[in-house]
Formats: sequence, C-alpha cells, structure tokens
Amino acid sequence: MSRLIRIDWPDNGTPDLPPAFTLAEAEARLRALRSVAAAQGYEAIVVYGDREHAANLHWLTGFDPRFEEAVLVVTPGDALLLAGNECLAYTAISPLVRAGVVRTGLCTSLSLPSQPRGGRRLVDWLADMLALDDRVGAVGWKWYGPDEVEDPATALDIPAFLADPLRRLAARVENATALMMHPAHGLRTRVDAAEIARLEFANHMAAAALRRMVFAFREGMTDFQAVEAARTGGLPLGCHTTFAIGDAPGLCGPSGRHLEPGLPAGFNICHWGANICRAGWLARSEADLPGPARDYLEAFVEPYVRAMSEWCAMMRPGVSGGYVWSHMMAALPMERFGVTLNPGHLIGLDEWISSPIREGSTDALASGMPMQMDVIPSHPVYGSTRMEDGYVIADAGLREVLARSFPNVARRCEARARFMREVIGMEVPDTLLPLADTCGIVAPFLFDPAQVVVC
Repeated sequence: MSRLIRIDWPDNGTPDLPPAFTLAEAEARLRALRSVAAAQGYEAIVVYGDREHAANLHWLTGFDPRFEEAVLVVTPGDALLLAGNECLAYTAISPLVRAGVVRTGLCTSLSLPSQPRGGRRLVDWLADMLALDDRVGAVGWKWYGPDEVEDPATALDIPAFLADPLRRLAARVENATALMMHPAHGLRTRVDAAEIARLEFANHMAAAALRRMVFAFREGMTDFQAVEAARTGGLPLGCHTTFAIGDAPGLCGPSGRHLEPGLPAGFNICHWGANICRAGWLARSEADLPGPARDYLEAFVEPYVRAMSEWCAMMRPGVSGGYVWSHMMAALPMERFGVTLNPGHLIGLDEWISSPIREGSTDALASGMPMQMDVIPSHPVYGSTRMEDGYVIADAGLREVLARSFPNVARRCEARARFMREVIGMEVPDTLLPLADTCGIVAPFLFDPAQVVVC
C-alpha cells in the first residue's frame, strides 16, 4: 500500500557548471557520422536544422541556428556549414568551425524574409560538394515506416527548397535521419560521462525552477504569477512552458487563470536535455476535491506511483522495450489511466528523440540511454498525476567512468537513488541514474506540496 508523508523535498546542492563541448568530442562525433554513412553506402550526408529542429546539427557541431535555418554537408573529406545573415557569425560557437575542421558559407536564402539576398545560391553551394552519382543521406528530424508512406527510404522530412536541388544534383537522396535518432542504433541515443554531467545540470535547473514554482502556489494567484516564481535562470527551453488549470488543454501555457481550490493542474519546465513535469490538484487534502474525485489518492495516484517504481526496476540494459510497454500497460490499465503515448522515451536537446519503448518493440534498453520517465495518465474525473524527470541507464563501466570523471555528479545521482529507495520505497536498480532532485516526488495536493506519496 501507499501513503502520504510530510517531508522536505530533497536538495542535493547546485551542480558545478557542466563541461564545455570540446573540439575532441566534436571531431569524434563527425568521425562517427562519416563511419556510419560509409557503412550505409552514402557519399554525403546533408543535415538540416532550424529553430525547432536543431538537435542533430547541434549534436554534431555545437551550433544551433537562431531565427534562421542552416545546412551542414559532410563528405568523406570535407564539411561545409551554411548559415544565413544573422547566424553566420554565430557559427563560431562551434569548436569545429573555430578549428577550421568545418568550413562555413553565407547562403542568404536561409535568412528571414525580406532580409538582403544575393551571393551564392543554395544549389551552387551544394553542387560544389556533391557528384552526380552520389547517394546522399538527408537528416531532418524524423523518419517514416511502410505503414505511413509508400517508400520510406525516399520520404524526406526536409524542406522542398533543400530536397529539390539535392534530387537534381545527386543520383539518389534518402532519408538518413535514423542514423542519428533511431533508438536502437542512432548516434545521439547514447551518452557518455560528459553528456551525463550536462544532462544533470539541465535537470537540476529545471527541477529547481519547478520546485520554486510549486512552493510559491497560493490560492487566488494567477498562473502568470506562478510561472514567474519559477525563475528559470536562462537555459534554452526545450519546449514551451506549460501551465494548464481545470479544463485547459495540457499543452497550453499560462493565460491569466487563477489558482482556485478544487481544480486539476499540470505544468512543466523544460530545458535542453530536461523536462520536469508534475500534475495534481489545487488542494490541501481530499476535502478540497470534487465529490467524485475524493478517492483520487487511493484510486489513481497510489497505483501510478507503484507503476513508476516498476518502471524504474525495468530500466536495465538488455530489457526489451516491448516488455516495458506491455508491463506498463498492464500496471496502468487503459480504461482507468488512459496512457496513450510511449511509457518513457529518449531525451536530448530535443525533448523527444525517439523511444525503444513501443508496442512489440525488440529494441533493447542499453547503457548510456538518456531516458525520460514520461508516463502520462489522464482521466475525466481524476485528471492526472505525474512523476516526469530525467534518468540515464548506466552499466557498471559507465558508472565507474562517471565516478572517476565527475565524482560530484555520481554522488548526487547515488543520493537521489537512495532517497527514492529508502524514503519513497521505489525499486531503483544500480543501473538507473536519477538526474533531478524531484525524482520520486509526487505531491498530489499542490497547495501543500510537502505531502508526498510513498510506497
């Protein structure tokens, strides 16, 4: 059985500044891309990025386009990064650009509307890099299956202004996004110790902001005032900050509604590499809830917390994603909990990379996977509840490297896991590294967040 206890939320201290992205890391990633491209028979890889879809480009170069679009062309012996008027100077943020490993070029067509045009056209830049008999892999932000399109290989997810000249210049252009993002083999779906340190910093910043916000909740304040209390600190947002009260759709932001007792609420703070989300009721106890929802704790929250304990227990290398899917669907029956999306997914600069956890999936969980505990229940009477935070699956080897390279990060992860086991009562294996101090915390009554659920 589960119960409520009153505790201070954990505070394991502020992490050191995360390590900077180095030239050695960037060169290793570029080599890895060239290696997998060659193995797939591609003579060139073209990576597209814009403000919403910058993760693949940023992972490779450390550069993300601001306001504009950008294109990276990688061949076995050359690499060219094209940017628009405002972003060309910003490409210097990339260690590859600063070292001259990646060349840059101004393509004004990537600039905002009505800005100055002229100079070389996109097709001219591409023609310098490609040969007529080339097989080109295009990397956007998703790939497609045979149930979606007639020919998944040639279904491109990049803008036509880039796809059209590529198809004119090369023998064949294919969707190669899976090389970067596929849960089983994508280059971005495994992290090392340095990346864990960066993810932990982002999770700390988001979790600390959400904690400040929750403990500032007061009856009658507006949702704008609530979000203002978060003081997010300035890290780039991975998605819009949400705050939904009552019957507002879950993805909406603050709109001026007042926090009044007896209404459900859900909210998040999302930075690159971290999305901390909670949901519950604006209440101090069951007495503040509508009559039909008075058993919210026993009927809805407690089974959810137990299921999240089971989720943690399954986060071990070698466990198949399909097994996790089926186990979670059994633990949280659809007719009661209404979970429609994957119960967990990979997270990076983009809030959702992909997920090994799919119905029937044979993709195995692996050491180095950055996992988001993202299991979203929904019910017309009970509303929702949430324990959404970031984790990394890590075998003994990765944990040893982390402890040696970033001992304070390892220590905080161990402290969080110990809290989840000893205070909350969850099954947290050694292979699961909790990245946020909010891990394990469910406060069902948001006007009294010191009340948390334990198993």
